[in-house]
Amino acid sequence: MPAPRRLTIATRKLAPAMWQAEQIRARLAALYPRTTVGVLGIPARGGSAAALHGESGARARMVRDLEAAIADGRADIAVHSLKNLPGTISPGFTLAGITAREDPRDAFVSRKFASLAALPEGAVIGMSSVRREAQLRERYPALSIKMVRGDVTTRLKLLDSGRCDALIVAAATLCRSGHSACVTAYLEPDESLPAPGQGALAIECRADRPDIAAAMAPLADRATTLATTAERAFTETLCGTGAAPVAAYAEWEEGALWLRGLVAGTRGRGVLRGEKDADVPDRAAAARLGQDLADDLLARGAARLLAP
Repeated sequence: MPAPRRLTIATRKLAPAMWQAEQIRARLAALYPRTTVGVLGIPARGGSAAALHGESGARARMVRDLEAAIADGRADIAVHSLKNLPGTISPGFTLAGITAREDPRDAFVSRKFASLAALPEGAVIGMSSVRREAQLRERYPALSIKMVRGDVTTRLKLLDSGRCDALIVAAATLCRSGHSACVTAYLEPDESLPAPGQGALAIECRADRPDIAAAMAPLADRATTLATTAERAFTETLCGTGAAPVAAYAEWEEGALWLRGLVAGTRGRGVLRGEKDADVPDRAAAARLGQDLADDLLARGAARLLAP
């Protein structure tokens, strides 16, 4: 199937999103030198970039805005951070590929302290997700947690102004926004289990465009696709939303996929963890792994933790 003569990528008009779209644009341009590849930045509704961060409803609206650009012909594909996509893709659309995952870890950022363990009692640490908050409250109950909004630059200014002593931010977000040098320490998954799909990019297109899907196929990474399929199936089986304090991370160990999952209760009602591994030859098997781990946690009381 010949490559399209022109491809337009829809993305959020924010620095990390534009950076990741440019990475995809460059790869497509190298694959298809006769194709003109462009990027269409879609601003947040109301012009508030800050509203996109940490608010699942705003993220869902942005996904719909990118899908609208594809549906009306302004764009051919959309590039998303996979962790921002709902578990179920909108009718009429499909994931044409999930790229090789970048660093999936969370990062600790501070001007004054070398690690989480070095923070004194009462220190203020900023973050933008209930997933991170739940895990931090479990391990460091004496810290003061501040939920922060805004792009990475805005959040880093909280350190300079003294309003926060430290931040926890996705390592991939810092890299994509040009702030990787700000990382003080990386948090391993046993310290802060990542969000499902964290660090991976997803390429979405119309379901009735097999030509576009075929053109995206060389960008897909099988190992990341299977790992994130298990993570997303875990989350979808538990609650179907990224707003709940749920974390999941799968990695390959000696040919098997090892999935760790976590669900936390609201208002400090505890944290429930589990893990499971399996041979995963295809996406169906990966999804079963995620569902099985979710079922294990549900049998141990996860629904009670997730209840309002």
